Amino acid sequence: MATVGFLGLGIMGKAMAANLVNAGFDVTVWNRNPEKCKELEALGARSAASPKEVAAHCDITFAMVSDPEAALDICQGENGVAAGIGEGRGYIDMSTVDDATSQTIAETITQAGGRFLEAPVSGTKKPAEDGTLIILAAGDKSLYDDATPAFDVMGKMAPFLGEVGQGANMKLVVNMMMGGMLSIFSEGMALGLKSGLTGDQILDVVSAGAIANPMFAGKGAMMLAENYSTSFPLKHMQKDMRLAVSLGDKLDLPLPTAATANESFKQALKAGFGDEDITAIYKVVK
Repeated sequence: MATVGFLGLGIMGKAMAANLVNAGFDVTVWNRNPEKCKELEALGARSAASPKEVAAHCDITFAMVSDPEAALDICQGENGVAAGIGEGRGYIDMSTVDDATSQTIAETITQAGGRFLEAPVSGTKKPAEDGTLIILAAGDKSLYDDATPAFDVMGKMAPFLGEVGQGANMKLVVNMMMGGMLSIFSEGMALGLKSGLTGDQILDVVSAGAIANPMFAGKGAMMLAENYSTSFPLKHMQKDMRLAVSLGDKLDLPLPTAATANESFKQALKAGFGDEDITAIYKVVK
């Protein structure tokens, strides 16, 4: 079994790395705050002092960090992944970034002799814990094949989407739709409650019709309970909405609904809800 590294032990990364350890993989972890490595060490992982050290030790190194800036930071520089990757080893960035950032990372890794795959995920905290993420892979096909056993542990589906950039684009498409849906759902819930309907009445009718979906059921219950405990931080959704609208600009494709939803998330961010769950957009609407 391949030795694997995991960089970034936030809400998502910690759960994904834990699943790899529990499945019997030889896992080495790194996090900017080393305190977060202790929980993984207790499960049987070892920790390293830098991304470079992880990449130099492992056959395949995975990364799950917050944004394009963080993704570039752990890849580049004297202690970055590229400095340690070596000939033939693999680097798989599972962070949500734009296609241009992904291309830059791919070039950096391949110039250093490594193989690169982007593999952003669709899913939040519970799918990460349950190993039921949807993994959107694109890039080096041989690395995809080598990583399939690990993908099978972390996710329920891992389509290969082609050239680097297509995984990033697919993730932005999915999250743009999710953000837009959550924005209008928040408005619908607020309108229904203000007009005298009960939350249970609204959710019962929505769940029986054509627009029923797991997100409305789960997030609707959270809204009614005023529970904004973080599964997917609102600040990350706003970042994804911004990247999606920017991709539309680059492709000369108007995205008026996404742009409007992005403004609602920006308003929630300005109100101080960035570290709360994406459901906190409801607090701005209501």
